[in-house]
Amino acid sequence: MRSADNWHDTDTDTARVVLVDDHPIFRRGVAELLNESSRFDVVGQFDCAGALLDVLDQLQPDLALLDLQMPGVDGLSLLQTLKSQAPDLRIVMLTASDDSNHLMQAIQSGADGYLLKETDADLILSRLEGVLEGKIALDDEALIILTQRLRAPTGPSPSHEPLEEITLRERQTLSLIAAGMSNKLIARELGISDGTVKVYVKALLRKLNLHSRLELAAWVHAHPEIDLESGQ
Repeated sequence: MRSADNWHDTDTDTARVVLVDDHPIFRRGVAELLNESSRFDVVGQFDCAGALLDVLDQLQPDLALLDLQMPGVDGLSLLQTLKSQAPDLRIVMLTASDDSNHLMQAIQSGADGYLLKETDADLILSRLEGVLEGKIALDDEALIILTQRLRAPTGPSPSHEPLEEITLRERQTLSLIAAGMSNKLIARELGISDGTVKVYVKALLRKLNLHSRLELAAWVHAHPEIDLESGQ
């Protein structure tokens, strides 16, 4: 499986995609949508987690689209298993659930995106193409849900105090993450190495008490009053 950061320089490549959804009509429609695009090749469709796991090594997918609510092993459990078995695999939840708890659990488990099934087909394609370049995949409704959750008292602390510990470079990195840039693009923008960007991202997650790039991006949207250039 290829690292997402490699996709930016190989736009002519076709991503190998697997779908896991227990609704055959919806699954078939998504497969047709992706296969009509020059960027995607659906190499497997499955109605349950076990069916995918049995052939994961043979298929070598680059991207997995998972339903959240399925009989047997649910999408969140499958997400966690896939992340442990195939760390470079990009995984997007494609679900009907707009429950903020499901969204947060998916993000904290390492999902690279969360799209609602009602999302416009063209927007799904656009967001998934972005995932191949290391960007995050959220539709507007999911972003609103996540932003509201991060603003809520039950979510991560909204205190601005952690910004006092964040360096200028880290704040610049945070701003570019919120703009949807991959590590490779951030490195080019700031004139630093990919490895240094990863160090900044790890530091941001620790200092803001967050778990993923998706949460970092949503945190910025949840705090529009903060000037990342000055930390005020």
